[in-house]
Amino acid sequence: MSAFDQNIAHTAQHGVASRVSVMLENLRVARARRSIYRQTVRELGALSDRDLADLGLSRGSIRQVARDAADGLAL
Repeated sequence: MSAFDQNIAHTAQHGVASRVSVMLENLRVARARRSIYRQTVRELGALSDRDLADLGLSRGSIRQVARDAADGLAL
């Protein structure tokens, strides 16, 4: 019976470790996406209206372009 109890404890620990690992990976990905979003907004925001127009963008579209970049979508 003690072997059974040890297997349950090992499985529970593995499950918790796995969930923590997944949670940490999700946080890492979220931080990376947020960083890309902020960098894109900062760089596009620094451009003149003329430069944005040359790229086919307007000031109002900067946040959407940044979201797309952070999500890894091709424009």
